Amino acid sequence: MEAIAKHIHNTLIKKRLTVAVAESCTAGLACSLLAELSGSSKFLLLGVVAYSNKAKEKILGIPASLIAKNGAVSKEVAARMAENIRTLAGADIGIGITGIAGPTGGTKEKPVGTVCIAVAAKDKDICQIYRFKGTRSRVRQASALKSLKLLQKIISK
Repeated sequence: MEAIAKHIHNTLIKKRLTVAVAESCTAGLACSLLAELSGSSKFLLLGVVAYSNKAKEKILGIPASLIAKNGAVSKEVAARMAENIRTLAGADIGIGITGIAGPTGGTKEKPVGTVCIAVAAKDKDICQIYRFKGTRSRVRQASALKSLKLLQKIISK
């Protein structure tokens, strides 16, 4: 995890890119990984933990109708989280993470471990659904790490 965080840190500073993060199931873990190295204030503008649907609506501007139609754990909501946090912070890149870390809360359609991660930049974006296995802690860690890998993919192009 340290190697990818260091690579992202150096690349963001070198390219003078900024990032903002909106997290739900990871509860700030992705933001924490980005802030691990000294100098992260050069690129990390804002981190928001929007755990509840109300927080997603009020703070991130996610329409209640979008959540009602697709569910809070959906590509549509993750993509909107990423885009809205990017806009809110005035960042070059936004990251949105929403999922079901467990051990409760899963359904047949969206079992525990279902996580949607989006990374949005002005000219490109990525949005994926994952199914991570393991404990709540493991799902959160895997989600945060995967968000960094998607960020790395965006900034390495």
